[in-house]
Amino acid sequence: MVEKDYYPIAELAKLIGVSRIAIYKKVRAGKIEAKRLGRMFVIPKSEIESVLGTALTENQKTVIDAGIKKAVKEYRETLEKLGSE
Repeated sequence: MVEKDYYPIAELAKLIGVSRIAIYKKVRAGKIEAKRLGRMFVIPKSEIESVLGTALTENQKTVIDAGIKKAVKEYRETLEKLGSE
């Protein structure tokens, strides 16, 4: 596969094995970042890595960090007891 900065929706759909419509729905819902180029959408390479699970976006990192902090805050005592066993 040739390395590009942006990929059309059809290529992403083929790459992950879903329909183009499924990708368009995710773009419209804001789940996949895309840029409009004329009449078509293109997806940045960094977003494709995120969709494929090879990289995390800053927003995903923030959500994960918040979840970890909440779990530690709520279950600190339990986690400490489990760690000492």
